[in-house]
Amino acid sequence: MYFWLWQRLPGRLPAKLVSSALLIAGVVAALLIVVFPRVEPLLPFQRVTVDGPAGPSMTSTPTPAK
Repeated sequence: MYFWLWQRLPGRLPAKLVSSALLIAGVVAALLIVVFPRVEPLLPFQRVTVDGPAGPSMTSTPTPAK
């Protein structure tokens, strides 16, 4: 796939490098602006399990080291 794309880019090596950098920047921008915000609500990162009052406490005293 990359070889096919490299062959289709116009110009010599410097022009191909600039064109490929612009293509990569465009793909990254499209992912950050369009794709990731639409997919983010579907991801399970907001479903965090936290222990209630019966669970471990943050104010417990540490056990002494042996």
